[in-house]
Amino acid sequence: MEPALQKSSLTTVDQEFLTFTLGDENYALDILTVKEIRGYENPTKIANAPPFIKGVINLRGDIVPIVDLRIKFSVGQATYDEFTIVIVLHIHNRIVGIVVDGVSDVVSLNKDQLRPPPDFGVAFDSRYLLGLATINEQMIILVDINELISSEEMGLFDSTVSVSSKE
Repeated sequence: MEPALQKSSLTTVDQEFLTFTLGDENYALDILTVKEIRGYENPTKIANAPPFIKGVINLRGDIVPIVDLRIKFSVGQATYDEFTIVIVLHIHNRIVGIVVDGVSDVVSLNKDQLRPPPDFGVAFDSRYLLGLATINEQMIILVDINELISSEEMGLFDSTVSVSSKE
């Protein structure tokens, strides 16, 4: 079995995913990680943060880092207007916001509908993908949002603490 499919939490029982767009591409993430969907507000910039971390916002008393997935994945134009969307996620007891171009739908998928991401070798890092699915003749890229947000390269979690212990 492919590594991405082995780590997938998908079972033969349907699991729901929130679909969203980055540029012209369709993506999806586990709906159980979604706390809320809101409009974009200008975050407070953080010195020396990587370009994909736009800053932080105060969300009802919680300081929430905002990550622009368009910049992280190098897709689409990173424009910020009244149509820009932030998906607020609850990942490993932390709240994180991700900037996307739009939110589309909630879809149900099971493991049989998932295909492994193609092997691009070193040209493409598929660590953060669960796989690919086709819905209504559209290809959907399933993002392993837990793996992505908690990765060391994102720098949002203390690297000395095991992510698996943050459940």
